[in-house]
This record gives sequence, C-alpha cells and structure tokens, in this order.
Amino acid sequence: MREIDFYQLDGQILRTFLVILEESSVSRAAERLEVTQSAVSHTLAKLRIIFGDPLFVRSGQGLTPTETALSLRAPARDVLNRLKSLTDQRQFDPKSEAMHFVVAANDMQRDLIFPEIVRDTGGEQIGLSLELIPSGVPSVALLRDARCDLILTPLPPDAPDLIQQKLFSGMMMCFFDRDQTEPPQSVQAYLDADHVTVHFALGGASDEVLIAPQLPHIPKPKITVSNFAGIPSFIRGTKMVSTQLEFMRLSTLRELSVSPLPFDTEPVGIFMVWHERSNNDPAHKWLRERVRQIAGKIELLRM
Repeated sequence: MREIDFYQLDGQILRTFLVILEESSVSRAAERLEVTQSAVSHTLAKLRIIFGDPLFVRSGQGLTPTETALSLRAPARDVLNRLKSLTDQRQFDPKSEAMHFVVAANDMQRDLIFPEIVRDTGGEQIGLSLELIPSGVPSVALLRDARCDLILTPLPPDAPDLIQQKLFSGMMMCFFDRDQTEPPQSVQAYLDADHVTVHFALGGASDEVLIAPQLPHIPKPKITVSNFAGIPSFIRGTKMVSTQLEFMRLSTLRELSVSPLPFDTEPVGIFMVWHERSNNDPAHKWLRERVRQIAGKIELLRM
C-alpha cells in the first residue's frame, strides 16, 4: 500500500480541500478563498498525488467527491480546528476584553435573549457591545462571509462548516384581540379569518415557512408587515389573527391574547448557529454560554 507523505500537508491545503468539498466547484472554491482557479487546481492536483486518489470526479456542472474524499472531511476539519487552537490558548477574562459581536436575529429571539445579557454584563462591568441585525430566513453566507458572528433562528442554515445547537422549542399559536373576537375553533374558521403575517426584508414569511408542512392550505394574509413589532397595531381593535411562536407572548406580542391553533402542529425549535472558525474562540464560547443560560430559563416558561 502506498504511504502518504503527510509532511506535504498544511493548513492552507486542507482548507482548500474542504472548500472544494463544500462548493463542489473549483471556480466557486477559488472565489471563496480569494485566489485564482489555477491555484485551486494546482492544490487539488497536489492532493491527488499525496493521497493517490482522484478525490473529485466531474458530474454534470460540478464535482462529486470520491469515497476517499468523503472519509477525509472529518479528519481534515479536526486538524484545522487543532491548528487554530494553537493560537487560541490565551488567557481570557471577559472583564478585561472589549468584546463586540454582530448577531443576526429577528424580533422574538432578539428581545428574549439579548436585553438580559446586556443588563447582566453591565452590572458585572463587562465590556460588551452588540450589533443586532435582522436575520430573515438566514443564509449560509451570513456566517461564511463573516457578516455576523452568531445567528438565532427557527430556520438554521445547513452547511458542513456551520455548527448549530437547539436552544429551546415551542408551539405555534394564534394571537388575537379577545375584546373583539374569539380564537378560531376549527380549521375552516382559521382559514376564513383575516390574517396578519410578517414578510422578512431578507425573504420568507414567518407563518408560511413554519406552518406550511402542518396545514394543507395557508390562508392568504390580509396584512403583511416587515417585522413582528408591526403585528399588534393591526390586531388591536379588529378580528384579525396572527400565527406566531408562543414565546412572542413574552415580548413583542405581550399585549395580545393567545390561543392554541385548531389543528395539531409539531414544536418549532429555535437554534443558535455559528461558523466553525469561531468554535474555539474563548470570547465566542463565552457569548454562546450566556445565550444558553437565558435560553434555559425561557424553556421553563412554555405554556
């Protein structure tokens, strides 16, 4: 059996291999790595010699990994994480570091988690600053392109280089004004009601993407707003309803009445998602732990 010359491997070669594996394309890998296609092709040729395997074969417009390439994915990622950890072994004290994070989260996740983190860290004299941006239906590029450090969402983007963890889960509920109407008691009454929904600026309607698998027909919304904060002003004083996650009653929709939907649904999870490059960073780990602590309290507040 041919012996692999592992001394020819380095972090850049392994990173190039993983990006080709993720993109299934030399040109897209070159674009992500900000190098020329010929540089990526040269690295791939070197890898093929080192491992004595083609690693990728052309299939249609893209590349299909061989069994050898697939078997190398986890070990290569582990080696890169270990290499990165060599520079992460620093003393970390949140009280002595000025930490800044960009977090992508829509209204509910933002309002449930981060005000408490800011209050707590302020009292602990921790230098934390946050930039909170809307996630909409988040894309892989949000994290890959370093447009944010962390995403909180019920719709976690899925990619080999992203890590996700469920924080808590809840049921979709019907929000309404009890002074004006009763909640729908049947599927038909639900379909006949006037609905207020959210259409995110970055794409996707909140109830459509979460309820569609549970209901044969999604009612056409009468009112569509750009964020959850716009819902109460249209519900108050009317017979309209809105279908949202139950935890909205603790924040943006707290002034509205809430009732179970007139049909069965599965719980909806809220996930925390980050890129693997941040996995071992002590400041990032600290923030994730603070988020997990508050999420644990929220889970106890389920209806």
